[in-house]
Amino acid sequence: MPTRATKIVATLGPASSDPALLEAMIRAGVNVVRLNFSHGTAQDHIDRAALVREAAQRAGREVGIMADLQGPKIRVGKFAQGKIQLVPGEKFVLDAARTEPGDQAGVGLDYKELPRDVKPGDTLLLNDGLIVLTVDAVQGAAVHTTVKLGGELSNNKGINKQGGGLTAPALTAKDMDDIKTAMGLKADYVAVSFPKNATDMELARQLCAVAGGGHKPGLIAKIERAEAIPELANILKASDGIMVARGDLAVEVGNAAVPALQKHMIRLAREMDKVVITATQMMESMIVNPVPTRAEVSDVANAVLDGTDAVMLSAETAAGRFPLETVKEMAAICLEAEKADLHELGADFQGKTFTRIDHSIAMGALFTAHHLGAKAIVALTDSGSTALWMSRHIVRTPIYAMTPNLNTQRRMTLYRNVRPLLMETNVDRDNALADAEAHLKKRGIVQSGDVYAITVGEPMGQPGGTNTLKICRAA
Repeated sequence: MPTRATKIVATLGPASSDPALLEAMIRAGVNVVRLNFSHGTAQDHIDRAALVREAAQRAGREVGIMADLQGPKIRVGKFAQGKIQLVPGEKFVLDAARTEPGDQAGVGLDYKELPRDVKPGDTLLLNDGLIVLTVDAVQGAAVHTTVKLGGELSNNKGINKQGGGLTAPALTAKDMDDIKTAMGLKADYVAVSFPKNATDMELARQLCAVAGGGHKPGLIAKIERAEAIPELANILKASDGIMVARGDLAVEVGNAAVPALQKHMIRLAREMDKVVITATQMMESMIVNPVPTRAEVSDVANAVLDGTDAVMLSAETAAGRFPLETVKEMAAICLEAEKADLHELGADFQGKTFTRIDHSIAMGALFTAHHLGAKAIVALTDSGSTALWMSRHIVRTPIYAMTPNLNTQRRMTLYRNVRPLLMETNVDRDNALADAEAHLKKRGIVQSGDVYAITVGEPMGQPGGTNTLKICRAA
């Protein structure tokens, strides 16, 4: 059976919290489970994390857990009737001081700083851009607007400012509490919503370090603000990866700009040895339909061909009618797209220099395995760095990362084309190599006579010390 390189992130929710269904979803191809901290209590997340670990154990494979922080609530308040219908040309007031429920004339704000962030002439986009308001005046706490594009506006819908410029901090008091919860359940990744710059990510890392008790998650920056685009390289340096969060980003920069930005973000992340997740509306129609649209199939396939590490499902698996079918469809699309990829490995190395021994060994393993037609590349790794570097290049040879560290194994569940396996450390090199081959044969990855490449560090057991590449023929 062909192995899929692109990973699948699935959001856990009411539709997917049944233990048997979750186990089936993991068997069908879920590599990382996302816990959405915008919904539910701390205890809900703790319980769901335990559910994920148990389901993974029953399925006989390790999955990662990503805690996705809510971020600032840049939203309108509630309405007396739950919703209103806005008509183009009407006046509408967004009032930060309003305490009573909203009506046809105006509504209160969860985001109290809005009056300070906007000026006459600005365009506000509500409910993912479905409603457009033009700012006429700001009087104290009240933002007076004219409806440019009308429609239904219901409780707590989001607000974006065209072109960006809202000052809300990326990390709220709730997020800081949620980081403690995420560290308590040992989340493998923490996704930070609405970061504007590297400082937001550095603060998140410090908060994780304080709450982590030695546990260090990977940090994912969700790129969903216009201000984050010029800061992308700096944000990547301060993060372990990014999420191409196409929903809010599209509202701020315009739908038409997003496809090219997606390609740029994926390319830059890979060049900087970071992971990248492509998200939002990938299989949206499968919330209610048992099959995806042709456009959704193309969208997922294009993200795969761009080189994304993972594709993500949100409401499709959290609240949709067909969570298992959605995972199966997505896995099949990824596999088919990978078959069609005609990427030339040699082009990746042109004009590149490798100054580190461990990095050079990783690249040598890829190149040699590719030209020899090796069945597998094996990285004996403590930190996972060697496997990460290998996974930044698109090769057809599967990479098996063997580590004695459970946290490293779970972290590597997000790396493209990497199959993380847990293997006890053996400080004797020859015994370690023999153990690795036994692992491969037991899983049917190699058979007698098959060629595979293996990287290892000597002396054994020291992180960051990969210095040996060996080409083996299975006994």
